[in-house]
Amino acid sequence: MIVVTSYKLVDEILAEYREAIKGDFDGYRNHVTRMLNFCHYLLPDISEEDSQKLQIAAAFHDIALWTHDRVDYLVPSYQDCAKYLKAHGLDSWQQEIQIIIDMHHLLSTYTGPYQQLTEIFRKADLVDFSLGFIKHGVDKNFVKAVKRDIPNAGFHKTLMRFTVKQLGRNPFKPMPMLRVKNIYKY
Repeated sequence: MIVVTSYKLVDEILAEYREAIKGDFDGYRNHVTRMLNFCHYLLPDISEEDSQKLQIAAAFHDIALWTHDRVDYLVPSYQDCAKYLKAHGLDSWQQEIQIIIDMHHLLSTYTGPYQQLTEIFRKADLVDFSLGFIKHGVDKNFVKAVKRDIPNAGFHKTLMRFTVKQLGRNPFKPMPMLRVKNIYKY
């Protein structure tokens, strides 16, 4: 599989947030691009529509770290995404993308509506967050190639900075974005 170093839709969306993200822009953009590579690796026969859904979810999944300056960022991230979807006539994707974003830090396997894309996204984010130590079925050589071709650009240092900020704000809730249970079981 070939490493994709740029997703046009992601770049278009993130360009609107360049000023908010500031010096963390390359790191976040590269994180999004790496995880999309892992999503596409885990689902190689993905449809164009599902790929677009993942690209939109990826662009917005952590965005409220910057737009709302908070580590408890899942709800405002998918609220920012909902505005984008509405503005682009994609309201019918809102629930699916909300679940994808909301469950991407679930500590266990996601089961429920939109399970396939949600679980792929959750796994891909963890592959990148763990710097490839957790692979979730992604070949180690592909992980190496993605890391080589799409540099970290300080993304993990940014995460540490936000974690330290959160500890100062609420030391008893250092990781409020984690999900310990699947809230979408129907």
